[in-house]
Amino acid sequence: MNWADIFFDGVLAALGPVGAAYALSAIGLNLQFGYTGLLNFGHVAFMMAGAYGTAITVEFGGSLWLGVVIGVLAGAFLGLLLGIPTVRLRADYLAIVTISIGEIMRLVARSGFAEPLTGGVFGIQAFANDFFALNPFSPGARYGWGQFVFQGRALFVTLVGWSLVALGLLLTWKLVRSPWGRVIRAVREDEDAARSLGKNVFLYKLQALMVGGSLGAMAGVLLAIEQQNVTPNSFEPKVTFFLYVIVIVGGAGTIVGPVVGALIFQFLFFFFDSLMLSAQGQGYLDWAGFDATDAAQVKLVLVGLGLMTLMAFRPQGIFGNKEEMLIGDT
Repeated sequence: MNWADIFFDGVLAALGPVGAAYALSAIGLNLQFGYTGLLNFGHVAFMMAGAYGTAITVEFGGSLWLGVVIGVLAGAFLGLLLGIPTVRLRADYLAIVTISIGEIMRLVARSGFAEPLTGGVFGIQAFANDFFALNPFSPGARYGWGQFVFQGRALFVTLVGWSLVALGLLLTWKLVRSPWGRVIRAVREDEDAARSLGKNVFLYKLQALMVGGSLGAMAGVLLAIEQQNVTPNSFEPKVTFFLYVIVIVGGAGTIVGPVVGALIFQFLFFFFDSLMLSAQGQGYLDWAGFDATDAAQVKLVLVGLGLMTLMAFRPQGIFGNKEEMLIGDT
């Protein structure tokens, strides 16, 4: 097997547009979970709101740029609708309600009665042509050096995606260093103490859910544009749990943790994917009777083992603060 090719497959995937979208969405989840302590298990719903908000706007005659604005606002509005009845709930009840909302939205989007609006199981395609019309790179050309090579189309989406990640990091940095950020961390550590100081805990939680939801919606918009396709099955509950893995591995309640976590997760995911495909293609797995489906499942096991090993040595994540974790457990 060519280990260099397998390694660079993982690196390019981590640095690609999907890695950027996951990092951006994880930044939003980190604001909700890492800084505010909201156990939101339906974060994928915000990504879905952003993606469908953009695609439906274009499908019904609006411009792509209007669609992006509507998609991000849809994420904030979903945070408002979801937060009003739920943020007063205890953490485990909040988790149950939010994961239910995400799955309800997915099932509604793929249902027959919603097909005129959402496209049903086939979704909405080819709505981001205005975005790619701005591409300064030749779509068919290859850019880079050595093994780090991107086609022009992918390079354009990648640069835009990581620029959005940088803006998300700047926003998070400004927010958590502000008085607002100090309050939401106080809410995470002890709601009663924050409430006794006259802080409206409900309002701060609702604001965190809306801001984090907007970032998640923007990530959904980025994924939709990169794929030129929005389908319900792209927003399964497992996406939320991937995002939790990313946040926890990088370090919950840290600025750069979600980005580093996204890079590690995407690298491991595609490194082992390329490894299993290469091993299968060269016949190393024939003795076990493996097919492509088996190889994909083993890939997930290997990714899980890699992440478990990492967490065994760094339970607080790469950039997490162990003392701060202990405070939160008291």
